[in-house]
Amino acid sequence: MTETALDGGAEFDRQVRTLIDLGYPAVSGLGPERFGALVAPLRARAAAVPAGPYGPESGRVPFLLVVTRGVAPIEETMPLTALHGGRLPGFVDRSFEPGALERFVPPEGLELPAPDAYLLLGVERGEEFCGVVPQDAVRTVAERGRTPLTIEEGIALVTQFPQVLAKNKCFSLGGSRCGDRRVPALWISKRAPKLGWCWEGNPHTWLGMASAGSRAGAGG
Repeated sequence: MTETALDGGAEFDRQVRTLIDLGYPAVSGLGPERFGALVAPLRARAAAVPAGPYGPESGRVPFLLVVTRGVAPIEETMPLTALHGGRLPGFVDRSFEPGALERFVPPEGLELPAPDAYLLLGVERGEEFCGVVPQDAVRTVAERGRTPLTIEEGIALVTQFPQVLAKNKCFSLGGSRCGDRRVPALWISKRAPKLGWCWEGNPHTWLGMASAGSRAGAGG
């Protein structure tokens, strides 16, 4: 995929193959046939995504196929990620106390189009927010009519485009909150992707705020 041309149908098929090759059908307990049937209705919407100034190296991609934790648990999908050119599996930081991940859900006002799988459109890594307080970054994202990414969406981004997660260009996931001051984030640790969290009032020079233009289910 380049920054000037996009075959949405072919890119959707690539993303599905990536998930199948990584073992998502087994992780979900659905098997290849049922997993394929789950995501297949989204292909037509993906095929309609227009070409645009997108490129993984610049931190922007046209769409992502997102499979939610209700189908594939975060604890099992995070280890299926890896850095670009790397082999070490991603991991969940131990700072998440037992049961914490289940409490990080979309805040009020952030609606998902489908409970199991959907498309995330117009994705940006958000390195412009490096050094910005996360709560301020989320506010700016909302003012632009965009939406912060959830944990599952962040994992989908690194799974499909591992080159997006780069040194000094990591990102917070303000679309998943648990009612306290913690904001989940993906960064690099021990030569692998790590899902951790940072305080909403603490800026980091290497941590931006990922966002998207919209979400879409099979119907639009």
